[in-house]
Formats: sequence, C-alpha cells, structure tokens
Amino acid sequence: MGFRYLPRLPQAASSSVQFNCKQTSTRLRALVLFVFVFANLGAEHTMNENKPGGSQNLACVFCRKNDDCPIKYGEKKTNEKWDLTVHYYCLLMSSGIWQRGKEEEGVYGFLIEDIRKEVTRASKLKCSVCKKTGASIGCVAPRCKRSYHFPCGLQKECIFQFTGNFASFCWNHRPVQIITSNNYRDSLPCTICLEFIAPTPTYSVLRSPCCKNAWFHRDCLQVQAINAGVFFFRCTVCNNSDIFQKEMLRMGIHIPEKDASWELEENAYQDLLQHYEHCDVRRCRCKEGRDYNVPDSKWEIKRCQCCGSSGTHLACSSLQSWEQNWECLECRSILYNSGDFQKPKKHTLPNTNVGITDCLLEESSPKLPRQSPGAQRKDLLRQGSKFKRDISTLIIELGFQIKKKAKRLYINKANIWNSALDGFRNQNFNPSYSIEVVYVNENDHFGREHPGSKQEFLCLLMQQLENSPLFEGSLSKNLSLNSQALKENLYYEAGKMLAISLVHGGPSPGFFSKTLFNCLVYGPENTQPILDDVSDFDVAQIIIRINTATNLADLNSLVNECFNYLELIGCLRLITSISDKYMLAKDILVYHVIKRVQAPFESFKQGLKTLGVLEKIQTYPEAFCSIFCHKPENLSAKILSDLFTVRTLSDVQALGFWNSYLQAVEDGKSTVTMEDILIFATGCNSIPPAGFKPTPSIECLHMDFPVGNKCNNSLALPITSTYKEFQENMDFAIKNTLRLEKEENCHFIGP
Repeated sequence: MGFRYLPRLPQAASSSVQFNCKQTSTRLRALVLFVFVFANLGAEHTMNENKPGGSQNLACVFCRKNDDCPIKYGEKKTNEKWDLTVHYYCLLMSSGIWQRGKEEEGVYGFLIEDIRKEVTRASKLKCSVCKKTGASIGCVAPRCKRSYHFPCGLQKECIFQFTGNFASFCWNHRPVQIITSNNYRDSLPCTICLEFIAPTPTYSVLRSPCCKNAWFHRDCLQVQAINAGVFFFRCTVCNNSDIFQKEMLRMGIHIPEKDASWELEENAYQDLLQHYEHCDVRRCRCKEGRDYNVPDSKWEIKRCQCCGSSGTHLACSSLQSWEQNWECLECRSILYNSGDFQKPKKHTLPNTNVGITDCLLEESSPKLPRQSPGAQRKDLLRQGSKFKRDISTLIIELGFQIKKKAKRLYINKANIWNSALDGFRNQNFNPSYSIEVVYVNENDHFGREHPGSKQEFLCLLMQQLENSPLFEGSLSKNLSLNSQALKENLYYEAGKMLAISLVHGGPSPGFFSKTLFNCLVYGPENTQPILDDVSDFDVAQIIIRINTATNLADLNSLVNECFNYLELIGCLRLITSISDKYMLAKDILVYHVIKRVQAPFESFKQGLKTLGVLEKIQTYPEAFCSIFCHKPENLSAKILSDLFTVRTLSDVQALGFWNSYLQAVEDGKSTVTMEDILIFATGCNSIPPAGFKPTPSIECLHMDFPVGNKCNNSLALPITSTYKEFQENMDFAIKNTLRLEKEENCHFIGP
C-alpha cells in the first residue's frame, strides 16, 4: 500500500485551506479575515480564468457541490479528458484512496482509475450529516462508522489532519487539548487578532503547546498558517516552531508547504535597496537643499559609517574626500560613552551560540595566556587571516603525513563498523600508513577477496558513524551518553575514525551541531548550548516551561514538580525572583548537553587528536566549521560535468548524450539522481573536501550499459545510436546496481 503526501501546489492553490466561514463577534476579527480573503481574490480569479469554460458550474464527484472556494475546499480541479471534477481537499481526505502516481499524473498524483473506484465505494455510504450518499470520508476512531462529505464535516466541526495518513475525526472522536488546571478567571486576548476570548480549549479556540498564556482563534491560526507557510509558521509568543507546528497539525490546522506570502510579493523589499541620501547636519551649506546629491563633488552625500541612517554633504562636515570616516552625532556619543576610544572592545568567541539569557562570554579563554589589549588586537588580526584559508588546502596539508607504506584493511560491507573497528584496533595498524581496502564476504566459503575503493569505504563508515547511537539529534547532532559504548571505548574510536577519514580523503562529516564543534574548538567551559541541542522531549519541555513562567508562584510550583529531577542533576536552586528562571534554565541546558556527556566528550576529543586533526581544527575553526556543521553543496549537472575528465579520444555523440543526460537528471526527468551517478562511479555521494584521488574520468566504449570502476573513479559510457537508448541504459544500470548493493549491505550491525 502506498501513502499520501501533500504535493507542493501553485501559490494560489497552496493557500487553499480548511477555513471556518462563521462570522466573528467583533469588527476587529472580521477585518483580519476580510484582509486575508481579499488578498486571495486575485489568486482565485486568475485560477478560474485558466479553467475550461463552464468548469465553475461542474460539481465535485465526491461532495457533489459546485462551489469553487479554494479557501474552504481546496482548488477545484477538472480533468476534461475523463470528464471529472474534484475539490482538492475532498480528494485528499477521502479514506479509501492513496496517491500512487507522480504529482503530474492524474490529479495531483491520484490516478484516475483510483478516483473512480473511490467514487464507486463512496456511493454506497450515506453521510451522517446530510443523509445523502457519496460520503467518502470516514472517522478513523475504532468502531466508529460515521462517514461524511468534506463540507458536511466542516459544518459539524470535524477535524481533518493534513499530515501523516491524513486522518479524519468526527465530532465525537476529534482530538482535544487537555488543560490540567484552569486558573483563568478572566478572558484573555487572542494573540493574533487581540479579541478577548474565554481561555477554554474548544473547537474554535486553541492554546499554544509551548506558551500556556497564548490562546488563539482557530480561524486566526489558519490565516496565519496560510500566510506564513511551513517555514515561518510558529508560536507568536516564544517563536517555537517544531512543538507548535506538531500540535497545530494534530488539531487540524493546515500548514501549506510554501514560502511566506510576504516573500512572494514582487519587489517587497525594494525600499531596502535604496541608499539614504539626506544631509542631517545642523547647518547644511548646500543652496540646493538637503536632498541634493552630486557624486564626485563636495555636494556628494556620505552616510554614517556606523548606522548608515544619517548623512552629510562632504562640504557640510569639512570632509576632504569620500575616504574619510564620518559618524553622526548619535553614534559618536555612543562610541565615546562606551569607552571604545580608550580601550579595546571585549570580543565574544567566534560562532559561540547564545543561550536563553543571551549572555556574552567576555573573559579570555583559560586555554590561552592573558595578553595586553594591544597584543590581543594583533592576535585577533592574525587569527582573521588564518580563518580565510581554504579547507581543501588544510586537508591536503594534513595528508602530507601519509607515508607510502600501505596497510591493508579487510572490510565486510555488510558490517562496515565492526570491520573498521577491528582494522583500526589492530596493533600493526598505523594511521599514517596508506590504506588499501579489500572487501570480503563472511558467507563466501571460498574466501575470495575483491579490491575496494578507499573513499567508498570511508564514505560508508562516516554514514554509519552519523547514524550510530554515539550521537543524538536529528540533523545537527551532539554526543549521547551510552554507558556500554563508554565502557568499550567507542567514543575514542569514533574520534579516531573521523580524524583518519579526513586525512585520508574521506567525506565531510556535516552532522555536528555548532555547540559540539565549539566545545572542541574553545572548550566546554566557553560554550553555551541552546534549546535545539536538547533531543530529549521531556527535558526540552521542562526548559520551555521554566523559561515561559510568568510569575514566581508558577515557577516555584514547577520546581517542586521537577524536584527529584533537578536534585538528581545538581540544578536544584532557591528561587527568590522570577528572573531566577533564566539561570535555572541555563543550568539544565549546560548539564544535559555538556556536563552529562563530559566523559564521552573527553574520550572523543582524544581520538580526534589522531594525526593532529584536533589541533588543526582549533587553529582554523571557521574553515573546518564548513565541513563539520554543514552538508556539502547539492550536486548539479555543471559540477559533475566539470568533475569528470575525458580519457583518450571519445565518441563525440556519446559525450553529447552524457551532457544531455546530466541535465535531464538535474531537471528530474530521470529515475536516478546526481548522487546516484557519483556513487555508481566513485562510491561517494558527495565530493570530499580534498577532492577525489585519482581524478574521476569518463570514456566511451562500444557496449550496451555503463560500467563504473570505484577503485579508479572511472565511468565507461555506452555508445548508442539514439539518446533515448542512452538514457534508458544508464537509468537501468545505475538504478539496479545501487539497489543490489544496498540489498547486500542491509544487514549492518552497528556499535
């Protein structure tokens, strides 16, 4: 069985959401909704103009309404070839249909034959609301037999979840928000439209999951979700997005996958591109006025070098040339009052994350000797020049340590981690020796060996390391606390593996959090973690609740509730004022992210010292941050075309087919991806920081299918008579080769 997913619609269609059209009780709320509806009229009008004549009068095959209201029912789509009209939401929420095709097939990926089968199924079901047949949507609650049309469900305040399996709940089984205690005697304002509402969760009133004092109208939330889109929809009080979006999706708020409406407005930020051109000095000497500006003359306007929002004619401030610095009176007073002209400003550590209290570290790192202000300034300048060094050059410099003497590693691709662990722990292994990889198979009774690609092995090893239980988090990871791994010294081995991989030409790690990286560079004592570093949901909730406490009584109540936990981690403190919540939240953060994993961190750090990698990282942090905390750039047709060199004299037509094939893959017209092509030829899904060795190459041979040689990073292209045959053969060989390799390696045993 397939699964439904929400396709990215055109912008007019993306703004189509479930919307309650009940009139509000105040003018303010009506105005908010009117502005949104008015903004969508143009989009609806444009969409209707593109529809075939008379389609607006055609009825949806599911709900049998001819209403064309994208705000309530989604876009109304008509397939003239099959004489079929549907509302997008009626189709999406139907219980017995699945999206088995691509987005361009059928209607948004729902195949025509599937739609007809679903209509036939629904024709046998009677709506529990209007009592008519065609009720294609059923409540997912066990033993509930209610079915209804989508418009009827809206009328009865059913909840439709636009996520996961797109579940629907009837009015008796819909999810509700449970509030443990309600101490609100007076009404509170909706934090969007500011109309006062009763702070009791109902269908039309929702509470924020991360801020207990934030209440919303459902209609207001839906309007905000449509305008903000998935990238900007968040709690209006604390700006939390993950927890907030998860709860709103559960409660039936549709969050379209699109950019925010203000990002789509043409020339929305045009004003920001205009320079400030006005003379603000007390006595302007220009007879033409304060807005007169003639470049390369004494009447040219120069802006304040600090704020840029004040200006002066060169002549009005006795400036001899444009190169002279000038500050406005406000900025000049601030600079003098701050003492910047008497002593150097204190600097924060580069890239240090700011925590809940937004504290800045102003003391020198204990890892460095104290210096005079002048020496500190010169040292910062020297470091600034170091940071500009290219990461590929630094990796190549580390590679100079590798000796010609080779060490052979026997690797079982079905058990990469343990194979690598055995090889690196071997007493004869020296990390400065060249590495030769030989693939073996434990199930091969003949004991046959196959030469392997070193860079493919390192790429597979880094993938296993990233997904191992030694790290926690989704994308940006921190070290976890695994007692068994600590006992087996696996954190040290992980750091050693990462160092060896970098020096021997392996891929970018790309999964470190900024906090973990800063701990390695500047030390844990000089790093402040942030809330995103906490992967434990319960701990994150405690920190959020502490940080959002509004009075001393609530804060003390929360401390009593978490007394055992706070006492266990050593963060229990006497709370005397509401401001103490910041230090309490900071203490929990520091414990959970840094102190709790102090032993794994020290072990991992020792392993990373292999071949001088950690010292290099600490010397050039900004350069290494680009490969430790960020994934490599996405591959493109141009990048791959430039990456592969042409060997010998090759067939001109085949090379033309090759370039056309790369462009087709980039445009999504092929079943393979750019990464698949690179893996097929080199074994790596990205370009290593130091590049490939040897350089990837292509040649054209008289054969039916392409051949990739990962040991030599070479790709042999088939010579065919037509491009269609070339693409089919390339797709078939690459897709099936990678599938077979994946099946062979699926029995991995991790740390």
